[in-house]
Amino acid sequence: MKKHILPLLTVCMYCFTLQAQDDPYQWLEEIEGKRSLEFVNAHNKTTLQKLQQVKEYEAIYNKSLEINNSTDKIAYPKVWGEFVYNFWQDKAHVRGIWRRSSKQNYMMGKPAWETLIDLDKMSAEDNVKWVFKNAVGLYPQYNLFLVSLSKGGGDAVVVREFDVSSKSFKKDGFILDEAKSDIAYVDEHTVVVGSDFGPNSMTTSGYPRQVRLWERGTPVSQAKLIYESDSTDLTGFCEVLRERNNQYLFVTRALTTTTSNTFVWLNNQLIKLDIPDDRTLINIDLSLLNNQLIIRLESDWTVNEKTYKQGSLVSLNLQELIKGKKEVSLILQPDAFTSISGIATTQSRLLVNVLSNVKSGLYAFSLQGGKWEKQKINAPDFGTITLEFANFSSDDYFFSFENFLSPTTLFSGNALNATTRSLQSLPAYFDAAKYKVEQYKARSKDGVMVPYFVVSSKEFQYNGKNPTLLTAYGGFGVPEQPYYSGITGNAWLNNGGVFVLANIRGGGEFGPLWHQQGLKEKRQHVYDDFHTVAGALIEKKITSPKHLGIFGGSNGGLLVGVAFTQRPDLYNAVVCAVPLLDMQRYNKLLAGASWMGEYGDPDIPADWAYIQKYSPYHNLRKDVRYPEVFFYTSTRDDRVHPGHARKMAAKMTDMGYPVLYYENTEGGHAGASTNEQRAQENAMRYAYLLMKLR
Repeated sequence: MKKHILPLLTVCMYCFTLQAQDDPYQWLEEIEGKRSLEFVNAHNKTTLQKLQQVKEYEAIYNKSLEINNSTDKIAYPKVWGEFVYNFWQDKAHVRGIWRRSSKQNYMMGKPAWETLIDLDKMSAEDNVKWVFKNAVGLYPQYNLFLVSLSKGGGDAVVVREFDVSSKSFKKDGFILDEAKSDIAYVDEHTVVVGSDFGPNSMTTSGYPRQVRLWERGTPVSQAKLIYESDSTDLTGFCEVLRERNNQYLFVTRALTTTTSNTFVWLNNQLIKLDIPDDRTLINIDLSLLNNQLIIRLESDWTVNEKTYKQGSLVSLNLQELIKGKKEVSLILQPDAFTSISGIATTQSRLLVNVLSNVKSGLYAFSLQGGKWEKQKINAPDFGTITLEFANFSSDDYFFSFENFLSPTTLFSGNALNATTRSLQSLPAYFDAAKYKVEQYKARSKDGVMVPYFVVSSKEFQYNGKNPTLLTAYGGFGVPEQPYYSGITGNAWLNNGGVFVLANIRGGGEFGPLWHQQGLKEKRQHVYDDFHTVAGALIEKKITSPKHLGIFGGSNGGLLVGVAFTQRPDLYNAVVCAVPLLDMQRYNKLLAGASWMGEYGDPDIPADWAYIQKYSPYHNLRKDVRYPEVFFYTSTRDDRVHPGHARKMAAKMTDMGYPVLYYENTEGGHAGASTNEQRAQENAMRYAYLLMKLR
């Protein structure tokens, strides 16, 4: 057998090189290129005109704008010291305001908001379309903040230090030019920072590879280098964890989105922690409580002759771990139908959001005599819980609850006594009494049962004629859970549509294994699961191919791109948003190289052998009856390159297939920066679906 390997690899490498050079649409990867923007502008005009002619377009736009601009929206809190901070957008604040109220008034339901930064005013003065991204405060007074602002909504940000007492940016404060940066206070005079420090300071994925300590009053170029990752790593980043009177500076070498090394900076040296490298960076961050470092295991881990199962939540004595000794305590071991979807720490408790058969439950854990004791928190059932905010300085915390038919409600809780109370709920944007939710399971190609939710009118008939929208994500261990959307309720359900959410593999609905079954060479499982759910909807006569549409964004955009190229017979409408589509060049475009742990490396022939089987851009064929696809992306998306959608639309057009294409000139990977842009995106999406599926 060995004598055949070299000739085969030689032939494969020749074909690979030939294919990589033979891309007549590569000019569309030039984001601000004249020809590229001419292509964008021409398609934008045609697409918008066509969709605005759908009779429901204007009503959907107006209702979406009304919902997004509503003053009844929930003001989600971030608590720093005695104040609650919040970012807010409405009709009067198009680009938004960053504001604060006393915690006491906020908890009483009577916040007295004080505006700190007015982004509309700032944008007008600077002639920049500023988008608020984040703010990190200086413990313990929180009189200074590191504010991250994006130009147009991309991931790259400008960082400026803000003084809340004077409501102004410090001219001599910590300032970073536009880059993909992470930064945190160590103390009043020092920050730990990862950013673009010049040549060779960024990884091939476009993220920082250097971590530095930067002293106030000195140039960032002179900041002390404490860690440098390899250029081919995903990134090297820093975080400061505090508990009670202790503070630790953690440095993470992220090799991929699923593997990393963790270090502690102590006494001017980095100490590598002996914990598993396969720590997912997407959902569960490091947490610290009572000297216990808390991690979720992505695979079985044997320590001191005891095995802790995959998906378990465990803790380690940090002081002993720094010395090289592992003292492990089991917090929670989920079963096959359960996963840990989120954790947070308060002053004395660990909060754990547990997902059981895609429904949330919330628990508080305390360390008693070396063992973790569990207490159920009084929270609503049969829906989705999101831990909104908690920190080490108090046992107060905030979480939200929602499901398809219950408007989102914000709760406050106290972790010591497990009590909760509702603070604010969204109004009912549609009459939920007319609808029902059912959960089914379908058997995928390899026998695995895949759950999905169906939201429909109580009066709907199993006649195969119902306009149905199917959506999923299927990647990076991210679970898809029930959520409340007034826009979906008004634009889709109220217009006779059925909404379906599928919990396919690649996500995190059933723990790390559910994710790992969709990685790299196993990726086809994700797409088989999606095809299976679509087939089940047709078999049950909920809908038929003529009335079935699909939507996905980002990795979900790749999902629906694969769906319509592999099974064009199943769908009559496809909304493909901010997608990956050219899987041969994805690792060379913007942040694409950071996802090779998920998809594989197309530059390796063995990886390309399985990637090319599903890459939508490479699997378009002539004389196939594809649906008329609606591609949506953003010029300012600096995560997933707009060239993916551009090239796919151009290729399909030249092959004679009609497509709709729209590219927002700002918005970043979210696709929109203002409520007007969000309303337009929603109106286009649902107008298209109604046009195609009724």
